[in-house]
Amino acid sequence: MKNLVAATYAPMQHDGTLNLKIIGQYAQFLKSKKVAGAFVNGSTGDFVSLSTKERKQLIEAWSKNKPEDFFLTNHVGHTNLREAQELADHSKDLVDATCALPPSYFKPKTLESLLFYCSEIAKKAANIPFYYYHIPVLTGADFPMINFLKMAHQTIPNFAGIKYSDFNSVDFTKCLNFDNGSQNILFGVDEKLIKSLPLGTSGWVGSTYNHLAPLYYELISSYRNGDTEKAGLLQEKAVFFVETIDRIGGFNGGGKSFMRLFGLNMGPSRYPHHTLTKEQLNTVLRALDQKEMLPYLGLHFPMNS
Repeated sequence: MKNLVAATYAPMQHDGTLNLKIIGQYAQFLKSKKVAGAFVNGSTGDFVSLSTKERKQLIEAWSKNKPEDFFLTNHVGHTNLREAQELADHSKDLVDATCALPPSYFKPKTLESLLFYCSEIAKKAANIPFYYYHIPVLTGADFPMINFLKMAHQTIPNFAGIKYSDFNSVDFTKCLNFDNGSQNILFGVDEKLIKSLPLGTSGWVGSTYNHLAPLYYELISSYRNGDTEKAGLLQEKAVFFVETIDRIGGFNGGGKSFMRLFGLNMGPSRYPHHTLTKEQLNTVLRALDQKEMLPYLGLHFPMNS
C-alpha cells in the first residue's frame, strides 16, 4: 500500500441494512480523487457494529467493484479469534491484503499472545499479505511495535507491515527503518500527516481521505517541494475539517453523513454514532466556506444536501 488509502464507510439504507448497490459508485469516486485503495471493515466502517455476515457482504461487493490499480484491504479483526479466521479465509480470493487489530475486551497481555492471534489469522489467507492494525487508543493493546515487528517478520510468512494509527515518532521511525525498510508501515493519524513526512513515510490510511484527498496530495507535494509553510496551513485546514464535524455531531457519524454532499448517500450510522441533519451539514459547510476549504472538496455554499 502506498499513497492515500481511504478507510471506507459501511453504506446503509434508511432502515439500517447495508446498501451494497452504492459501492461501485463509491469506489469510482475514490479513484477519481486519486485515492490509491480502500481499507474496508475498519474503525471508520463501523466493523464493531456489523455482523460477520455483513462484513462478508461488504467485502464481496468491494471486490466485485474494485477499480483497476486499486489496492483493496479487508480488516478481519474480531474479539472472537474463530470469527476473525473465518473472515480471513473468506477474504483470501477477494482482496489484496488482510489486516487485523487485536481483541479489545480481553486484551492480549504479552507480545507472544498478540503474535499467536495474528499468526492464526494470517495463515487463513496465507496467499496474500497480512498487516497488523495498531490503534492502542481504542484497543488498549499498547506494545512497542518495533518489538512486535521483529517477531512477526520472522514467524508470519505473509506478514507485510503495520497500519500504525498512533503517534509515537520514535517507535514509528524504528519500524519504518527496520530491515532496511522492507516492511510496509502505514501512517494512520490523518491530523498529523505532516509530521510523518520528515520520517520518510510513503503510505497513509485514514477516514478523511474519503473527503480531502486533493488537499492532502497538495500538502505532501508542497512539503516535498520545500514549501513547509503552505503544507502547515493545509494541515491546519484538515484538522479544522475534523474538529468542525466532531463538534457538531461527532466525527465518525458526521464524516459519513458528509459524503451525501458528494452525491454518495451512505445512509445512517449505527449506534452510538450520530447521523447529521441537512441543517447540521449546512452549518459545517458554512464553517468550511469561511475557512476557504470548499475548493479542495469540490463543493460550494449554499447547496442542497
